[in-house]
Parts: sequence; structure tokens; C-alpha cells
Amino acid sequence: MGAEQRVTTAYATEVARAAYLWGWPLVNIHNRRVFMEQLPGPGLLAGIVPAGPPNHIGMLHDYIRPEERVVACPNQDVAYGFGPLDANLGPAVVQVPDFGDRFWVYQVVNQRTDSFVELGKMYGTAPGHYLLAPTTWEGEVPVGIAGVFRYDTRCGVVIPRVFLDDTAEDRAAILPLVNQISVYPLADFDGTMKVTDWAGVPSFGGSDATSGQAETQWVNPETFFESFAEILDEVPPLPGEEALYDWFRVVLDAAQRDEDIAAACRQAAVDADAVVKKLFEFRNYGIPVGGNWTTQRSGARFGTDYLMRTAVGKSNIFVNTPNETTYFYQDLDADGARLNGTRRYSVRFEAGQLPPVAGFWSLTVYNKHHFFHANDLDRFSLGTKNQNLTRGDDGSLTLTVGGERPSDPADLANWLPAPADDFSVYLRAYWPDESILNGDWTPPAVRPV
Repeated sequence: MGAEQRVTTAYATEVARAAYLWGWPLVNIHNRRVFMEQLPGPGLLAGIVPAGPPNHIGMLHDYIRPEERVVACPNQDVAYGFGPLDANLGPAVVQVPDFGDRFWVYQVVNQRTDSFVELGKMYGTAPGHYLLAPTTWEGEVPVGIAGVFRYDTRCGVVIPRVFLDDTAEDRAAILPLVNQISVYPLADFDGTMKVTDWAGVPSFGGSDATSGQAETQWVNPETFFESFAEILDEVPPLPGEEALYDWFRVVLDAAQRDEDIAAACRQAAVDADAVVKKLFEFRNYGIPVGGNWTTQRSGARFGTDYLMRTAVGKSNIFVNTPNETTYFYQDLDADGARLNGTRRYSVRFEAGQLPPVAGFWSLTVYNKHHFFHANDLDRFSLGTKNQNLTRGDDGSLTLTVGGERPSDPADLANWLPAPADDFSVYLRAYWPDESILNGDWTPPAVRPV
């Protein structure tokens, strides 16, 4: 940035709008880290949401409960972990137990929500200890560290996912595995596989983790620009972004000197938030793939795809890279009408046409806030984890969603409850086949019955 520049309120408004749309996910991650700095140690927010202070995680040993509001679009196929990274605290160690044949993947993203690790079954990752280190760290890597992954932003997030069948037997079998999953500062590394009884960790207040209908508001447009200069310091520009940073800093400097400019920036953030709110709806973004489904192919490797980065951040943040998980989103039925739980719908997979995956697949119902619809069956998704799905005589699989609860046990096994309101369905394909990645396989349409 060169000499002092004059900035008009009209110019500041336009730059501030762009800054809000560009920086929304970065501020989101920053605010999650600041919130979790208050935690005294790893545990569960409100007794249900895994969390830890920076460079630690909390870990579940069962599916996430429907009451959680910390992250929209959770799934009920895995035991989750969650915790923030802070480069200012130095490197962190992440433990990988021997999962055997069980599917697992650790998502680790930087402040841009881009992945910077390859830790998972699809990578053939060996059990052991791995280091998550800032690019600026020049320390010595201890003996016993199996690999090092570097990140260039101040903040990051670690989210282990371990597949769990919906059976009591598998819930028991997974316990000794998840108890070996941990993240902790390098100073605590001693070469041993530390064990934590995740069923016995403390519960912290965190009423925001379960209150309200929508996701916790991690980004407030009214206060967005109060921390935006700090975010620019925390996240270095990608190649080609240097001019963008200059534009942002010029306006921020002007806002420091001129209250009218500052007010224009605040109003621009409020106005731009209306655009972000529209991106919450799956049908308003993404790549069409037939039957009114959409997908995205830049998840966790967004780079300069700022629209997709913010849309995913708003609607279903913390997606995996496409080779780890491909996501298909649906708000509409085959006729283009909004899905509504007062009606019954069917999703029919012909014989041999289930999602081709080496990991697992699932179809999940979300209410209009992108959270689970609480129901008497305690059922929110169906897929690989379910051992009792009813197949047709021809080998097909038809799942039904919404409407009245079926009375026939065979039909009930394949039914997903939905709210008597607008809802969405969401298909996950973990460790997808190339036919999913290249678009040859797409989900069947959601058809009204």
C-alpha cells in the first residue's frame, strides 16, 4: 500500500461489501477460536458438542445429538471430534490409532477453510503421531512424529470423523479407538499413544451450543469490521490477492479516521449479509447435476472460489475435499417444488445404482435451519450404517421421506421423518468412486408420492 489515499463513502461501501462476502468464513473461524479460548480443557459444550481450547479437541463416542447448534448440517454416520488450532501457540500433535478396516478421516482446515492435510483411510495413513505446524515454526521435529503438515494462517480447525454402524455392538467396538484420538501441544508429546476416556469428560455451559433454531451466529455483520484488520493479519494473501488486501486496508484505515466511512462499512456489511443469507439455501448455489440436485467440487480447496467458500461456510461449513467426501444438496422435488414434510417423497436407487463409494453413503433430512428434525424414532439419516433396510425383489432400494409414519415394518425401516414444513435432503458419499467425481453417477430425483 502506497501513500495515504482519499476514500469516499460510496467507494468504501463497495469495497466493504466485497470484503464481507470474501471474509465471512475467515471471521467465522476466528470467532470460533476466540470462543473456545474460554474453555478450561477438552470436553463437551452443553454435554453434547465436542470442543476444546486451541490446540486441543473434544471427541464423541456416539453420534451427535439433534440439539446441537454449533455446526449446521452435521451427520449421523460418524463419531465426531472438534477443536481449534492457534498458530500462536505453536505446533499441535494429532494421534491416529489403528482403525483396522473401519473407515475414518481427519478433516484439518486452515482459516480459509481449505484442507492442508491428508489423514484418512483413503490415503493409507499409518497409525501414529502427526504434527500440525505453522509454516513459521522452525523447531526440531521430534523422533516418533510420522509426518508434518503445515498451515499458513493463525487459526485452523481439526475434525476427526470415524464411521459408526447404528448398532450397540459397534458403539462398544468404537470406544477403544476414539479414546486414542487426541490433539495436544507438541510440548506434551512423549511418544506414547495417550488415552482419554471421552465418555467421562466434563460438560461446559455453552448454552449457545443447543439454544435457538438456527446455527450459532459466528459472524455478526454489525461488528464484522471491528476485527477485520486482525483477520487480514492472521491470513496471508494467496498469490494474486495482494491488491485485494491493499484495497481492504485502505478502507479500514479511512474508517479509523472518518466515522462516516466507518458507518458506511457497517451498513455495507449489514446489506451484504442479505446476500450471504440467500446462499444458505442450497438451491441458490452450486453446480446442477440433474433432478434439481446440486453439488460443489471445490470443498476445502476453495482457493479463490470466494462465492463457493462463503456459500458453503454459511450453509454447511467444514466440508471435506471432494475425494474424501462428495456432497449432493436438494431443496426441491423432481417437479421443482419446495420439499415439504406434509407430503411423502421417494428416492429410488435401482439395483446396482447405490452411491458407489469405498467408504460409506447416507441420505439425511434437515429442517429449514439445516439441523436434524427431532422425532420419536431418533432417526435422521439412512444409508450404509443401517443393517435392516428393505430391498425390492429386483434389488432396488427405495427410501421414503416425510408424510405420515408408515405402519408396515418393512416400509418403516426405509422411512425418514421430516418436519411438517420446508426441509432439505443431503446425500453424502465418503471416499467416492471416480464415477461420482467425474459426474457419471448422480443421485436419483426426489419424487412426490
